Amino acid sequence: MEIRNTQILMEKDALARHLGIKLLEIKPGYAMGAMEVRPELLNGVGVTHGGAIFGLADVVFAAASNSHGPVALALSVNIQFLKTTELGAVLTATAREENLTRKTGLYRMEVRDQKGEVIALAEGLVYRRSGSQ
Repeated sequence: MEIRNTQILMEKDALARHLGIKLLEIKPGYAMGAMEVRPELLNGVGVTHGGAIFGLADVVFAAASNSHGPVALALSVNIQFLKTTELGAVLTATAREENLTRKTGLYRMEVRDQKGEVIALAEGLVYRRSGSQ
């Protein structure tokens, strides 16, 4: 799967569309995406729902990890929420490859607000189905 195929695959992601996530850049081992916080993305106390933030991090994780060709599926993701955001915030997430083997890939994701402040950090591990480096 090449970058173009990754873009087509990501366009089929129904949850990403539902959350309003737009992929801004995909290159080997890297992806960037953005999402505006809408009313339906707020939790009960009026801040951005952790699931929406996780969803944004997960979408760029998927794009970056699938950018090499072999299908990559998440084995685990760990996320830390560092700061809250509110209605109207524009969140940008990046995923960067930290390690790539024939069968696995390790990625670091950062989610930032429109001021550039880090609101969440995540790390994800994928299994590469038919991987070859």
